[in-house]
Amino acid sequence: VNSMRIDAYNAVNQIYNTKKAKNITNTTATAATDKVEISSFGQSFQIAKKALSEASDIREDLVADVKKRYDDGAYDVDDEQFADMLIEKYFGTDK
Repeated sequence: VNSMRIDAYNAVNQIYNTKKAKNITNTTATAATDKVEISSFGQSFQIAKKALSEASDIREDLVADVKKRYDDGAYDVDDEQFADMLIEKYFGTDK
């Protein structure tokens, strides 16, 4: 009786090991690799985006000029002309 158990165990163990080996082989055989390629437009876009992120939001040369004219009293804005420019810009019409 013990001999039958050992034989049955060996048969089950042999089937298990064979099946396990097949699964490993199938898994490695179906492995695939992915590849990403960025177009030249995409590369240029990334370069431009990086350049913009590194650029200052403030044009120091223009701000310095306006500050100097304001401090000297030479910077004068006509309120009505300014309002007309705003209306033109945001509504696209004259007064």
